[in-house]
This record gives sequence, C-alpha cells and structure tokens, in this order.
Amino acid sequence: MVEIAASKHEVGFLGGGQMATAIARGVVEAGLVQPHQLAFSDPNRSQIARLQQLFPGCTVVDTAAQLFEASHRIVLAVKPQVLAEIANGLASYVQPHHLLISIAAGVPLAKLTHWLRTERIARVMPNTPCQVLRGASGLTFAHGLNEEDKSWCDRIFRSVGTVVHVPEEQLHAVTGVSGSGPAYVLMMIEALSDGGVAAGLSRNVSLQLAAQTVLGAAAMVQSTGTHPAILREQVTSPAGTTIAAIQALEKGAFRSTVIQAVVAAAERSKELSGPIRKTEARD
Repeated sequence: MVEIAASKHEVGFLGGGQMATAIARGVVEAGLVQPHQLAFSDPNRSQIARLQQLFPGCTVVDTAAQLFEASHRIVLAVKPQVLAEIANGLASYVQPHHLLISIAAGVPLAKLTHWLRTERIARVMPNTPCQVLRGASGLTFAHGLNEEDKSWCDRIFRSVGTVVHVPEEQLHAVTGVSGSGPAYVLMMIEALSDGGVAAGLSRNVSLQLAAQTVLGAAAMVQSTGTHPAILREQVTSPAGTTIAAIQALEKGAFRSTVIQAVVAAAERSKELSGPIRKTEARD
C-alpha cells in the first residue's frame, strides 16, 4: 500500500464495487477528477489490482481511517447492512471538513447523521445504468451542506447520467421508478426478445432488436420532450399491428402491473428505512 498525505485526494470511496467504480469512471471521464486524485478502501483484496488497472495512479488504502485522513469528500459505497455495522466506528474519523455522500439504499439521513455525528451528508439513490454512464439518480441533502457542496454532488452524479433533486421522503418513489426500474425494463427486453423468437427470429437477432427498440423509444422521449402516450399514438395506426399488440398488453394489465410494481418497490423502501431503534441510540 502507498503512504499518503492528508487531503491529497479529491474523492475517496469507501468500497470499490461496481457502483463506486462507475462513479469514479464518470468523474474521471468528465474531467472533474484525475485518476491520481482518487482513493479507495475495500476489504476485498482481489479488488485492488482491478481498481489500480481501471484508475492508474489511484491509491488503495488499508483502512477507513486512512481514507478519511486522505480525502475530504467521501462516497460511502457499501451495502446498507455493512454501513449499519461500521458507522459507529466511522464516526470517530469524521472531521468538520468532510463531505459524505451515501449511496446506501434505504438508509435515511436521520440515521446517517445520527450514526456519523455530522450534518454534512448527501444521500443519493443511483441505479445500475450508472455503470454505462446512463444512470438516473435522486439526490437529497442534510442541513449541513452549503451551496458549493450541493453543486459538487450534483456534478458528480451528472457525470454518470441524469440527476433529480427531491425531498428525502420522495426517494422511496425514486427507488420504485429508477432504482429498481432497470429490472423491470430488463424483463421487458427479455420478454420482447422471447416474443421475437416465438415469432420466428433467431435469439441473437431478436435480442438486438429488442434492446435497440427500448433504447430508441427512451431516446425519443428524452430528445423530443413529448409525452410517451403521444409518441405511442403516432405509431398506432387504425386496425394495424400496433393496436393489436396494445390490446393484448391491456388484456394482461400491462400498465397496471408496472404501476403496482413501482408502488410495491417504494413501499418496501419505506419498510427498509425504518426508524432509529433504541439499540442504535448513543449515551
């Protein structure tokens, strides 16, 4: 491991998994940070070589204490249950200059500020397409962040996709739409591809067409700003193939099922966030 001086690194990542590397890739490609300004701490030794290959010149440290000493902006990129286990220990490393960004799903700001003893925390709900710089992230802030902090957080996540700013209570809905949403869309691509195979296409051809169709339809919504219902009407001819397909989708309650899926995910997010338990309270 490399010895490091205090405040040498622009961004530190507690955790070096897929989301951490996606965010790091985004900030580097956007020119916000150079690879040598990145620091990582990850207990998985097999990750070290991968991180150093992806970000030449970055630093991988042994401990969270070293990470906090070396970085003034730190992304908490560990699983929620892991963060719950280590948060009290992390609190002893947090200094007033630290800006913390949590991407731990379902862990509310009330818990984060309580555990880590700081109000300088942003909470983000990103999604897996951040890995290809096409993510969608919901962003909310604790009271201790100034406008410069908020702007920096915004730039970080815009480097990996789209950002919306919402009150924290709406992050549950963000989770239902975009956090869990890639799974619904991937199921749609899978089903669309299966339908192509059932209609006589090869698997490879059908999958290519299905994936590009979903990508193209999404791009139309984004580039035109037109409501998807209007775009759908534009390809729905009287007594044509599209209306026949839509009739089959409506018979299967397609839209209603998707709506129910979003609401179910949002409700589960609320359940997982939960209140601060008495066992989590400090003296």
